[in-house]
Amino acid sequence: MTPEMIYTTLVVLAVLAALASNRVPAEVTMMAALVAVLVGDVITPAQALAGFANPGLMTVAVLYVVAAALRDTGAIFWVAHKLLGQPKSALGSQLRLIAPTSLLSAFLNNTTVVAMMIPAVQEWAQRLKLSASQLLLPLSYAAILGGTCTLIGTSTNLVVDGLMQERGLDGFHIFDLAWVGVPLLIVGSLFLLLFGRRLLPHRQGMVEQVERAREYHVEVVLPEGSPLHNKTIQDAGLRNLTHGYLTEIQRGDKLFTAVGPDMLLQAGDQLAFIGAPDCARELQRINGLVPAHGGAHKLRLNNHQRCLVEVVIGPEFPGLNQTVKEAGFRTRYQAAILSISRAGRRLPGKVGEQTLRIGDTLLLETGNAFVEQYRYRRDFMLVSPLSDSTPPDFSKAPLATAILVGMVGVNVLGLLSVLEAAFIAAGLLLVTRCVTVNRARMNVSVNLPVLVVIGAAFALGTALEQSGTAAWIVDALIGQGLDNPWLALLAIYLITALFTEVITNNAAAVLVFPIANGVAAQLGVSPLPYIVAVMFAASASFMTPLGYQTNLMVMGPGGYRFTDYLKIGVPMSILAAAVSTTLIPLVWAF
Repeated sequence: MTPEMIYTTLVVLAVLAALASNRVPAEVTMMAALVAVLVGDVITPAQALAGFANPGLMTVAVLYVVAAALRDTGAIFWVAHKLLGQPKSALGSQLRLIAPTSLLSAFLNNTTVVAMMIPAVQEWAQRLKLSASQLLLPLSYAAILGGTCTLIGTSTNLVVDGLMQERGLDGFHIFDLAWVGVPLLIVGSLFLLLFGRRLLPHRQGMVEQVERAREYHVEVVLPEGSPLHNKTIQDAGLRNLTHGYLTEIQRGDKLFTAVGPDMLLQAGDQLAFIGAPDCARELQRINGLVPAHGGAHKLRLNNHQRCLVEVVIGPEFPGLNQTVKEAGFRTRYQAAILSISRAGRRLPGKVGEQTLRIGDTLLLETGNAFVEQYRYRRDFMLVSPLSDSTPPDFSKAPLATAILVGMVGVNVLGLLSVLEAAFIAAGLLLVTRCVTVNRARMNVSVNLPVLVVIGAAFALGTALEQSGTAAWIVDALIGQGLDNPWLALLAIYLITALFTEVITNNAAAVLVFPIANGVAAQLGVSPLPYIVAVMFAASASFMTPLGYQTNLMVMGPGGYRFTDYLKIGVPMSILAAAVSTTLIPLVWAF
C-alpha cells in the first residue's frame, strides 16, 4: 500500500468509527473527512467540492421543497387521512399502515412521511388498546421498503444515480427500480403481517399523557361549506386525537355533552376540546375546522405567516387583572388567544371574558415575528413557539397534488429528467404560493445536514478512487475467490448493508460505489447490477436504529431497545438480501 492509500484508509476508518459512535453530528464528521483528504493532497479542491454540484444531491434538495409544499397545503394530511381510515383490529391496522406509508414514501421524503404518521399510529394504539411498539417499527420499515420502489423514493437512489451520470452511464427513470422494489415491498410486508406481532415487543412508549400535560380548552367551529358537514365524529377523525379529546358540541341553543362516535356534525357546530398544547396544532391539520374565538382571521396574516406560541404572563404585563377583551390583547400584540391555562388547568368559558393574572399560560395564534419581538420583553416571563405549527392551507392541496403527479408523469414519459421535472415542479409550487420562499429555505423544509453529508461523502468516495484504495480493496476481494459475478454481487450487497447499519445510508452508498464499479470492471461485466445492489443494500437498514433516520424517530415513541431492532431486523435483512440479489441480475444482466 502506498502512503496515500494508508492515509485514506485511516481517514475512512476514523469516519466509520465516528459515525458508529453517534457522538459527533454526521455532517461535522463528513466535512472533517473532506478537509482531511483535501489537506492531505489526496484530492484537488475541485474534486472536493464537486459533490455539492452533483445532480443527485441537487435533486434531493429540490424535492425537499416539493415535500414542504405538500405539507404546507395539507395535501399529505388529507391523503393520509383518506388512506388510513379507521381500522378495527391489529391486523387491519398493520394493513392500513403499510399500504399508505409505502405509497407516500415512494414519492416523498421518508422522514416527512413517518413524522406525519406517528401521531395517527399512536391514536390507533390508544383506541385499539394496543401497544404502540406493535405498529411504529413496521411504520419505519414500510417507509424504507416503499422508498426503494422509485428513483425519488429515497435520497440514496438519487445520490447513486448522480454518481452513475458522472461516469457517463445513463441514469434511471423514475420507475425502473420498481422491478425489484415492488416484489421486495410485497415480501417484506407479508413478513411483517405474518410474524411482526410475534417478534415485536409489547411495551409502553414515551408518549406524553394528556392528563400530565398543561391542559387547554380549545374551541373550533365548522364553517359553512366545511367538508366535515354531515360526517360522523369517527369519520372526521375527531374521536381519538393524540393530544386531546372532544368534550362537547354547541349547536345553536343545544349543548351536547355526551358525544358519541356516530353523531353527525353540522355546519355551525362549535366543538370544545380539552388537551395538551399540541391539541391545537393537531386540530389545525384537520380540513374543515376554524378557531371559534381566536379571531386569527382578523390578524391579516396568510397561513404561511402564522404559528402557535405559548406565553406566560409576567408581573409587568399591562393588562393584569383585566379581561382579555378589556386588555385589547389582539390589537396590542397582533395575536389571538386560543386558550388559557392556570396552574396547569384549563380555564373554561369564553376566552374574551377571562381575567388575566400573573403566571397564566396563553396559547396564541400569531405571526412568525412574535417570538423574536417579545422573547426579551417583560410583558411575558416565557415565550415558547410550538415547532412546525403553521396551519395548512387546504385550499391549495389539490393544486400541489396535481403538480406532484405532473412531475412524476413527465419523467415517466421521458420528457424530462428527474432533476428537470423536480425544478419545474418546485418553481410552480413557489409561483402558485403553495409554499413560500421563506418556508422553502427554512431548515425544517430543506434538511441542510443531510445535504452536507451527501456532498462531503462524494469527496471521500473520490479519495478512495484517486488514492488507489478502492482498486486495492477490489483486488483483495477478487483474490478471495470472488471471481464469480453472483458471489461478487452478494459480497457488494453485504458490505453495503453492513456499512449502512453503522453509518448513514448515503455515506455507505458513496463509499461502496467505487468498489462496486471496480469489481464489475475487474470481472469484465456490466456495472449496473452491482450499482443497483448498492442502492437497495444502502436502504435496507433494519437491524439498528442508527442506519436510517426513520428507525431512530420511532425508537422513543415506541419505547424500543436496541435488541428489539435485532430481533425483527435480522430476518428482515436476510429476506431483503435474498430477494434483492436474486432479482437484480434477472432485471440487469451481468
